[in-house]
Amino acid sequence: MVGNDIIDIAKAKKESNWQRPRFLDKLFTIKEQQLIRYSDNSFIMVWRLWSMKEAAYKLYTQLKPSRFYNPKGFECKIEGKHSLVRFKDFECFVETKITSDYIVSEARLDTIPMTSKVIKFKNYEPVLQSIAIRNQTLKFITKHLSKPSDKIRITSSVFNIPRVKINSKLIPISLTHHGNYGAFVIA
Repeated sequence: MVGNDIIDIAKAKKESNWQRPRFLDKLFTIKEQQLIRYSDNSFIMVWRLWSMKEAAYKLYTQLKPSRFYNPKGFECKIEGKHSLVRFKDFECFVETKITSDYIVSEARLDTIPMTSKVIKFKNYEPVLQSIAIRNQTLKFITKHLSKPSDKIRITSSVFNIPRVKINSKLIPISLTHHGNYGAFVIA
C-alpha cells in the first residue's frame, strides 16, 4: 500500500492564501502550527505538512476504503527526510522531497524504498494531466516489469483508489498531480 501527493510551488504561491484567518487552525494541529511558525520558510512548511497529510490519507484509504475530510486528524511528526503521520491507531512513514519547483511526499507502512517518478507536464488541463500520469505509469510498468502493455491496465476501486492490474494481480499505486507536475509511486 502506498500514497503520494505533489505540490507545484509556483501554483501554490499564486493561488493560495495560507495566511488568511483560521486557515492554519482548520488544517493543522497546535504542534504543526508551531512548526510552521518557527520554520525558516513557513510557506514551504505549510505545503510540506499538507502533502504529508494527503499522502498518508491516500494510504489510509487503501487500507480502509472510505472518503472523509479530517486533515487535523492526520498528525505529522518530522524527523529529517523521513517523517511519521498518525491518524487514530494508524501510523505510516512519509518521505518528502523538496525542490525549487515542487514538494512531493510518499507514504508507506515501512521504510522500504518504492518505485516513483515525478513528471513535468506540457499541458495545464487537469483532465489531460490525469490521463498523462496514468499513461506514464503504464509505460514505466511495461518497461520495468517487462510485461506486454495489453496485459496491464489501471483500474479504480469504488472509492476511486487507483491500482494496476496485471492479468488478475492487483498492484497498489498512487497518482497525484498539481499545477505543472505529476507523480506516481508503485508499491
